[in-house]
Amino acid sequence: MSVNILQYESKVWATADLLIASGIKQSDFPKFMMPFFALIMLESRLVRYSAELEQDLKRDDIEDFVAEFQDYGIGYNDFVIRKNTTLKDICQNDKTFDVDFHAYLKSFDPATKSLLGVDKGTEEEKFLDISGVAGQLKKKRVLFDTVKKWSEVDLVPFNNSEITTLEEHIKRKWADISAETAGEQYTPDDIIALIAEIIASKLEHNDKFLTIYDPTCGGGNLLFGVEDKIKEAFDRPTKTYGEDWSDSLYALAKIESRFRPDSEIEYGNTLTDIHFIEKKFDLVVANPPYGVDWKGYKTNIENDTTGRFHDLPSVSDGQFLFTQHIISQLDDHGLALVVHNGSTLFSGDAGSGESNIRKWLFDQDLVEAIIQLPTDEFFNTGIYTYIWVFNKQKPAGRADKVMLLNAADLCRPLKKSKGKKRKEMDPANRAIIVQTLTSFADTPFARVFDKWHFYYNRQAIMLTNVDEDGRSFEEQLPEKTNALGETTRAKSVKLKPLRLMQTEAGETMEWSEFTIRAFDKTAYKSLLDYYERHVSPTMARFDYKERGLRVETAAATYRYDADRDTLLEEADGASTALGCGRIVVKSAYKKATKTQPAHIAITVELTPDYQKDYEIIPFDPNPLANERQIADFMARYITRPFRYVENVVGAEVNFNKVFYQPEKLGKMQDIREELAALELELSELEKELF
Repeated sequence: MSVNILQYESKVWATADLLIASGIKQSDFPKFMMPFFALIMLESRLVRYSAELEQDLKRDDIEDFVAEFQDYGIGYNDFVIRKNTTLKDICQNDKTFDVDFHAYLKSFDPATKSLLGVDKGTEEEKFLDISGVAGQLKKKRVLFDTVKKWSEVDLVPFNNSEITTLEEHIKRKWADISAETAGEQYTPDDIIALIAEIIASKLEHNDKFLTIYDPTCGGGNLLFGVEDKIKEAFDRPTKTYGEDWSDSLYALAKIESRFRPDSEIEYGNTLTDIHFIEKKFDLVVANPPYGVDWKGYKTNIENDTTGRFHDLPSVSDGQFLFTQHIISQLDDHGLALVVHNGSTLFSGDAGSGESNIRKWLFDQDLVEAIIQLPTDEFFNTGIYTYIWVFNKQKPAGRADKVMLLNAADLCRPLKKSKGKKRKEMDPANRAIIVQTLTSFADTPFARVFDKWHFYYNRQAIMLTNVDEDGRSFEEQLPEKTNALGETTRAKSVKLKPLRLMQTEAGETMEWSEFTIRAFDKTAYKSLLDYYERHVSPTMARFDYKERGLRVETAAATYRYDADRDTLLEEADGASTALGCGRIVVKSAYKKATKTQPAHIAITVELTPDYQKDYEIIPFDPNPLANERQIADFMARYITRPFRYVENVVGAEVNFNKVFYQPEKLGKMQDIREELAALELELSELEKELF
């Protein structure tokens, strides 16, 4: 056809002029525009299908005509089909408009009325809420003018694909101005094209049925866009499935699905409502919310019985919940392309939910590639985003291998920014990406790794701190031998203190009671109250390192020498270094027992100075080689005595480490000449000033 439907984009946005004049905020435009856009989109398609039906079945018997039309299953409106009356006709008479427009809305079939939000009660989902929006515009006295302006947007000459194209451009603008959180991302056309082209590069030309699923489909732009592009390249039958729980976007996707050969869209939270949990899909595409918390349905997720979730990510970011759901819905030969932000690559330490999920994805050999997209690619965020390519049927040569593809520079600048979108991946650059994935070989911007490259050991060790002579108080601990002849050391040396002393702010602080049963009953309600309000806070102030605590016993005085990092035992005028250690003062309230009344116990003990630390060490899948690798690392970098504690294997992906290119410095002679020139320039400026 001669007219490009995108010329109607400005005509659609012109309907917002009345909203501006009515004092409606720009961020609320989608709320007021979506219902009417859906209305003209619906009507145009009803008129088009009705005209097509008339070529085969005249209107002479209107009942037969209506019955035949209703069999299409695309929706129905009695004004449009039976009376051959459109919005434009209704808007010819402003005197009867209110009655006619109400009757027009009521003439839709029940399912369509539900999606449009015609006369919905307060307890039900309102979806597009056209009745509520119309009511607000009527109060502002602009309803007639608004509907009249929309009725002039004639989409009848355009086919489904063309209307879908216009719809996606309009929805993109809505997303640009009204995304409620930074996590809600509308997928741009060029990224949809890239995803579709990657999928197409892996499909075969046959007549096998393809199922395509998007668990966070929004208005359907990614799901339907991928389907359309696949059908352009392949003559294969397809069926699309989608879910979303945004009332308005679900309604748009559901309406759109009716005009597609085979499509099923459901309303609800994918993570809890599980409409398609029994199905397996050939292809999954998704751009789930970024950085959006899931605490509102935390209990449902934790009690999920489907087996989808191998681990749970931080409650502040549910991206990996969607990823695990997607994997669970993939067929045994399935392929999934999922857009994430960078947090899924590296957030969380070894042992965390995120790290465990990444490790599970690599363990199962599901990750074929991760593609770093350019910044400024999306409409309301400038951050780096990434496409994870999951493949349940990797080619044999790709088993246990993962490609990292840095496509950050494979783009061109837009002549005019669209929100925060300043770049696009044009067809030539998309072709480079597809070819690189197909060849699966190293290039200047792509690297293929064994999956083990992304694993690491987080080895916990307990370091033993030593004094300036390399000694620890551990050497002073009493030894004991058990019945098997095994020798172990005690964990501490308990003292029998007579007095605790330390100087604080120029004043000496002392304590000499270590079993307390009596207290000032005029100042404290009970012994427990005395403990909580006085004893415990006072004990917490004793500090052997920072405040010079001294512990007096009948035999000696003990203190810590910070200059030598050692405990000192002072007795009979002599001072003995005991090695690096700690003076631990503890207090506890003891409840009454059959043999003892309630009391407060204060204890003092000397212990070695242990310090838990973690070392990040490369991982080797061979257990013996991994142990050697850890031991070699410790021998090279750890100089203090230590013992191994637990080792946790984590997984992360670091694009910066792989693709970072340090800035090249100029030659030394050039730098010297540049500095000399600057000095000369400064000298000339000084002469001018003085």
